[in-house]
Amino acid sequence: MAESMRGKIGISETAVAELNAFLADSNNMILDPFFKIVEKYGTINEINRKAKEAGELSVQLTKLRELKSSYLKHLEWLLKKRDEKVFVSVADYRRKNLGAKSKYVTFNENYAVTLEISALQYFSWLVKEILQAVRFQELLPGRYIRVRNMKEQVDQKNGDELIAVSAAMNIIGASYVETLDTRGTDGSNVHLGGPETITGYFGGVGQPNHYALVWLDEYLFYYTNYGIKQVLNINPGTVLLGYFLRQIGIKNEFKISVFMGNDNPYSILSTFIMAKLFLARDGLSPLIGFNLSNSVCNRTIEIAAGIRKALGLEGAVRFEHHVTEAYKGIVRQPYNRREELIHVAKIVKNISAKHEGGEVIKEASRIHPSNILDYFTPASEISEDLAKMFERNFLDKHDSVNITARELTKNGIAFKAANIHHV
Repeated sequence: MAESMRGKIGISETAVAELNAFLADSNNMILDPFFKIVEKYGTINEINRKAKEAGELSVQLTKLRELKSSYLKHLEWLLKKRDEKVFVSVADYRRKNLGAKSKYVTFNENYAVTLEISALQYFSWLVKEILQAVRFQELLPGRYIRVRNMKEQVDQKNGDELIAVSAAMNIIGASYVETLDTRGTDGSNVHLGGPETITGYFGGVGQPNHYALVWLDEYLFYYTNYGIKQVLNINPGTVLLGYFLRQIGIKNEFKISVFMGNDNPYSILSTFIMAKLFLARDGLSPLIGFNLSNSVCNRTIEIAAGIRKALGLEGAVRFEHHVTEAYKGIVRQPYNRREELIHVAKIVKNISAKHEGGEVIKEASRIHPSNILDYFTPASEISEDLAKMFERNFLDKHDSVNITARELTKNGIAFKAANIHHV
């Protein structure tokens, strides 16, 4: 009976033809506003050229010199230390943790786990993390998530911070994703009073009405002026706009946030169906990261991996899995998925170990443990004492990244740290 039913499920050629006809119809009200915003930034080639140039390290350093940036000295120091190869190599890291046994352990790089940290809010935090990594021969993660207010980073006072962080990512060889200000807490949702009523945001209603187009405009501004390529995506509408951008030739990328709530194989399949249906003409997808819900079990991740592979997206789309979470404001504690990661990493490719909190026992001892709502605190409201506690929270996450790296190494599982460790 199952076989007879199986043949009835699928996307008909008629449905695809009707969808394509609608998208090509000049009378539909969906695409004209999209095209109008894109055209504001130039031709497709001009847009991509601007983004490529803005994202080049040489251009970033020149801009920082012109701005007389206080961050420049840190970046020049970082370049010097990179060239001196003071950062621990992967081979040395493995010897440090395995001893003589490291000679006999074979690490399958095809299943390497990307080390990930969230969220890097301030450049000064990155400096502290790098200093600690050099001093104690620790690893810098291969991927950084940022949830800092964008306008704060480009205003007159902090106008060089966005450039400085991007330059640092170029130097250490890490990927990173920014979170645009058009994310529901900017007044777009009339039912949201701010982070204290963030449950409305979790419902996926953070970009109502015309705000999907505001998101599009904001993205293209930072793409062309700062070379910001990857951004967080939290809403089905802006996800679709992301696919549209890639289809017309913009070399954009995005990751789907945990806030989207993909928590079962069927919601995951619906996301991958959209990604497959809207592949660009070159066969590539702008979807490069997929953060499943914190509630998914390993079996769901395995099923999701099967869907991803079957649709030809295994190498393109990374599963970004929370190993640790902020101590307050998002999940029930204790929360630590490290043991589950060790198991699933042996059978699922292209997965990252995301650290959004420190170790539970350490967090519980902090005067101010990590809190997801801290991400929404304006810089102007952060006192000197609070700034130190926020920084400590970030460094606790860095410690958790290195604990995970050690456990992966002890279990013979490869990892992807910042490229500065792999050369």
